[in-house]
Amino acid sequence: MARDTNTNLRNQLIYSVFVRNYSESGKFAAVTNDLQRIKDLGTDILWLLPINPIGEENRKGTLGSPYAIKDYRGINPEYGTLDDFKALTAKAHELGLKVMLDIVYNHTSPDSVLATEHPDWFYHDADGNLSNKVGDWSDVKDLDYSHHELWQYQIDTLLYWSQFVDGFRCDVAPLVPLDFWLEARKQVNAKHPGTLWLAESSGAGFLNELRSQGFSGLSDSELFQAFDMTYDYDVNGDFKKYWQGQETVQDYIDLLQRQDTLFPANYIKMRLIENHDNPRMMSLMHSEVEAVNNLTWIFLQRGIPLIYAGQEYLAEHTPSLFDKDVIVGDRHGDVTDLIQKLVSIKHLPLMQAADYQLAIANDGILQIRYQGNGEGLVAWIPLRGQVATVKTSLVAGTYQNLLTDTTVTVADGELAVNAQPIIIKYTTDTSTTKIGDQSN
Repeated sequence: MARDTNTNLRNQLIYSVFVRNYSESGKFAAVTNDLQRIKDLGTDILWLLPINPIGEENRKGTLGSPYAIKDYRGINPEYGTLDDFKALTAKAHELGLKVMLDIVYNHTSPDSVLATEHPDWFYHDADGNLSNKVGDWSDVKDLDYSHHELWQYQIDTLLYWSQFVDGFRCDVAPLVPLDFWLEARKQVNAKHPGTLWLAESSGAGFLNELRSQGFSGLSDSELFQAFDMTYDYDVNGDFKKYWQGQETVQDYIDLLQRQDTLFPANYIKMRLIENHDNPRMMSLMHSEVEAVNNLTWIFLQRGIPLIYAGQEYLAEHTPSLFDKDVIVGDRHGDVTDLIQKLVSIKHLPLMQAADYQLAIANDGILQIRYQGNGEGLVAWIPLRGQVATVKTSLVAGTYQNLLTDTTVTVADGELAVNAQPIIIKYTTDTSTTKIGDQSN
């Protein structure tokens, strides 16, 4: 594990923006003008999808993928100028936001600056042509990190952008050698201490496919040596299988519990339901009630939650990465108040407590418990809006539900869950639960 990872990240929120689709204009300025709203939502870290010029050769769609980068050190002119970008980051910093820039170091567009000037730095097929390892990524060519001249070019690029931003989300990080990431972190953090590092880690299926073809693919345990945060793709597929009826909720919880012992004590997982690569949560959820309950779930897990722009409005359409596809009109609700309430709960010091337990209560309702320093927080989350009575070790009495500011009653060791989450903060003298105990 990166030894200087700050576990305060467990109390924070990431908000992700694709500049092209964020507004009708698709400009940096539109994001800058909306930063106060993004901050007020409870955001701590603004993650910008790649802002670089996009290649034209083999372009997908009319505008191309932001992940088919032509020039690592340039600005996409469709978004504005470098000064416009600097104005965005300056305003974000003025508001107390950190900015995390998306970098794509596994591949470039076929007509990129590097492909033109340094074709020897790329992966080649048996015929000597620039190629890639993932077949359907037809708009990119893979870099070859056996060429160490490439390493310093890439690190110098990070140092350049570090003038303006506070960290990096690293695309398909498992495909880039661990030794490169370790060196990059060393050099960047030496000049910019506290730089944020988020790895787009991979699920087992993708890693198995890579390794079966003789390619390297870094596991989360390897990535955590160089990164502060990784995706929760190791369990996210199981979460979706639960929603699709292919796995039980117990299968899913078992994996999450294993996560908490498999990784180092200061691990940070980014918890998400949707992002730019995955369908909107409303394609899984069947109602706003389920959306509310599942958003509560990602905030209360150990880790840092992600909100993808539009999610706060229960957007249903997954925006295209290849064409203009504005999210502004895709609004079917507004859960801003909920997110703000969840952020206030996430800020509690208890959310970093070492004693973190997951369990299944009655009727598949999830239970989360944090305990430390003489106090605790326990939550019951009915992902599917279940109505049931659950057992609890809280002493009889009336408690405040932190999520709704209403009261709930514990009697005879039981509590009624009525389709919505219940979150209770308590002192240890109001609970008889010890480490290892679980409600049924």
